[in-house]
Amino acid sequence: MTVVKSPLPEPARQVTFDALQSTLVDLLGISLIGKQAHWNIVGPRFRSIHLQLDEVVSTARSYADTVAERAAALGLPPDGRPETIASAFTLPAPKDGWLRDEDVVEVIAETLGEAIGRLRERIDATAQPDPVTQDLLIGITAELEKQRWMFEAENWPRES
Repeated sequence: MTVVKSPLPEPARQVTFDALQSTLVDLLGISLIGKQAHWNIVGPRFRSIHLQLDEVVSTARSYADTVAERAAALGLPPDGRPETIASAFTLPAPKDGWLRDEDVVEVIAETLGEAIGRLRERIDATAQPDPVTQDLLIGITAELEKQRWMFEAENWPRES
């Protein structure tokens, strides 16, 4: 059943849906692991990183809503159900239990880095089929790159 008629032809619709749905899964997953780290971080930089994690979570949640609404506007039903996220999320995540501040910084920077790489692939994939979605993905990428930079700077200089 199609509730909203898509303005995109079928091949473009599928490419766009795949890019939006995958981005939705990544963003919702990032928001969940950000909160997991937020609740379990310990160490001398607890407070600053604890607050920085809230920024990542807020960014991911806000963009997840925008991505899902973009999909719906194109007649593509977004799927943010817990079982969908649990089965499809493959970005790095922190381990369970208490997390040292430097470990949180490392895993969040790695997670954001991998998400950015995926977004750049989706940017390329949506260039022709849907430049509007491509523009959205570019904006998300810019924000996640900023967040990653802030986390990378936390562990500089990296001790070997």
